[in-house]
Amino acid sequence: MSKPIIWIHGDCLSPHNPALQEYPDAPAIWVWDDALIEEWQLSLKRITFIYECLLELPVEIRRGNVAPEVLSFAKEHNANLVVTADSPSPRFNDICDEIERSIKVEVFEVEPFFDYDGYIDLKRFSRYWKVAEKYVLE
Repeated sequence: MSKPIIWIHGDCLSPHNPALQEYPDAPAIWVWDDALIEEWQLSLKRITFIYECLLELPVEIRRGNVAPEVLSFAKEHNANLVVTADSPSPRFNDICDEIERSIKVEVFEVEPFFDYDGYIDLKRFSRYWKVAEKYVLE
């Protein structure tokens, strides 16, 4: 029998996250990824926006290296499965691989906001929206 925890990440900060929908009673974790915050040089406005989104979710908030924090959370809850939503981030697969060395990971597909096969710079919302609005507002 599966005893999951949910790993929430920045590419699906929604109450409609498929992992939350599938396992509504499972404990959930968000980890402020120190390396990503530094790499992307996140502004205080963006950090505040993310935090406000997190306040609407049933999630425990931590900070540090994502994979070890998720694994620690799983151990604290005697979980045998980590569930999460898919992400286009290159770091996502690396984090999943690291977690999966210790515990099974199940990734749920997320319905895309719009269909696009090209490159989008995800570091800034304005760059993302410049591409997205052509598809969304047609």
